[in-house]
Parts: sequence; C-alpha cells; structure tokens
Amino acid sequence: MNSQPAAAAATANESGFGLSYGYGTDRGLRRELNEDSFIASDPVFAVADGMGGHEAGEIASGLCVRTLGGYPQLATGTRTATAAVLQDCLLAADARIRNATGARAGTTLSGVVVVEQMGLPYWLVMNIGDSRTYLLSQGEFAQVSVDHSEVQEMVDAGSITSEEANVHPRRHVVTRALGTGDETEADFWLLPIHEGDRILVCSDGLTGELADEHIFRILSTVGHPQDAVDALIQAALRSGGRDNVTVVVVDAKNVLNDAGVATTAPRPGAGAEDEDTLPRQEVTAADGGAAGAPDGQGDGGHGAE
Repeated sequence: MNSQPAAAAATANESGFGLSYGYGTDRGLRRELNEDSFIASDPVFAVADGMGGHEAGEIASGLCVRTLGGYPQLATGTRTATAAVLQDCLLAADARIRNATGARAGTTLSGVVVVEQMGLPYWLVMNIGDSRTYLLSQGEFAQVSVDHSEVQEMVDAGSITSEEANVHPRRHVVTRALGTGDETEADFWLLPIHEGDRILVCSDGLTGELADEHIFRILSTVGHPQDAVDALIQAALRSGGRDNVTVVVVDAKNVLNDAGVATTAPRPGAGAEDEDTLPRQEVTAADGGAAGAPDGQGDGGHGAE
C-alpha cells in the first residue's frame, strides 16, 4: 500500500466536547502520482482533489488546503467561523491557484468546519466540486454535500438515474471548482452535532469504487475512526483503485445538549488507549503527502468544463 502515513488524533475542550479522527490517502493502483490533499485538524477537516494534469492538480489542491490551514479565523481551537468567512477563504484559495497555474488547474473541496453557536456545536459543511461529505448520525447515513457535476445535473433533471450516473462516461466532469472555470461559489450546510455523530470526507477515488451501502457498512461497524479510514481505503483498492483515494473520518463525543449538559456515549471499540493528541495535520503534494497523475490516466480523471 502506497498510502500517506496516517494516525488517529483526539481533541477536547473544557466542556468535555471532543473529536476523535483519522485520516489517510493513497495514490491508487493506476495512478503514478497523487493529486489529492487534505487537512485534518480541529476545527477543519477537508479533502481537495486536484485536476489539471502534469502535477498542476497537485499544486491546486495543495494551495487550497494550505490556505484553509493558514486562515486566521480557522486557526486551531477556533470555532467561530461562518459560511461568509469560509467563502472569503475559498476565494483567496481560488486566487492563489489561478496566480500559480494560470487557471490551467483546479481543485474540488469538501469537508466540515466545527463551529459553536450559543454554546452548542455544529458541523459547517462546505462543498465545491464532486468530493463528498457524508454524515452518520443516530443510525441514519446520508450524503450531505451535493456534487457539482454534469451527471448530478442529469440526475436532478430526471434524465438519468443515480445508478446510471455511476457509470456514465462524463461522470468525472465537474461544473464548479476552485482555480479554474467561472463557477467558484461553494455550497454550505449548518447541521447540529449529536452525540456519536460520524463525519466522512472523501475524494471520488472512494465513491467511484464503493457504493454508499458498502461505505455505510464499514462506517457503522468499525469502531475507531482511524481503523475506519484504513478499512475504506483498502476496500477501494480491492475494488480497483483506479483513482487517488483520500479519506477523513471524524467522531463527536460528549456533545452538549440543550441544557448545557455533556452526554457521554463512547463508540464501541474506541477506548482511552486509542486516543492521542497530534499536531495540526495538513498533507499536500508539496509536503510529499500527495502527488498525482495527469488527467486522462486511468479511469478516475477529472475534467472541468
């Protein structure tokens, strides 16, 4: 396995509310390089999937996550971000990518920022392109983000089914991206965090290989987030590994209820011995953690029109 080394981490604040998370990336079985980048550090958990070829996609995704990681309102331990702050950050990333690549490369981005309002925690989900964010909450599993892609537009219009979209020849053509094209506005969702919530953020190297039912089965049965990350990546490789695959899994615990009382419901299989605190984790191509193949190699290439 040619994956970026990964490890689990945990954070908690004075109220007891905490996050446990894992992360990993793999170039796949058909790509020479990995154009994915990611950031996994409270309060930001996001995956960027670069596109453009000739290592330009690697540059685009790397600049995107570094911009997120360096934005003052998204600093470690800060949970005051808003959708407007995030959009400003993404516009800054878009400008940096265009300046660096001459608008010849771009990147998708999906993920969550943990925020607090009136003392209660929320998932602030962001998305542009066809990387995805899922939520497993209170036994219900669903995709939160909505793909910005040609096939999603066809599904929305009723011209093809979701199953047909999975094998459509234009399934990798995105309609929004950072760094290239005219559409650079992200979508946002604000969702209350419930005890035991599990967030999955991934590039389409995972969803292109595994159906949602397969993903749900792993997320709902593998206890520790790092073990879930490893299991998902291995499953994608066993299914073909045609594209770079990057996965971040985040668990919420000791979530405050409306009365300001923290509830405790440890996820099965996750003990105190599993939890350690690591420094901020940003992995990009420039750091040696992501590289990628030119578009058109293998079956998982992106395109933007």
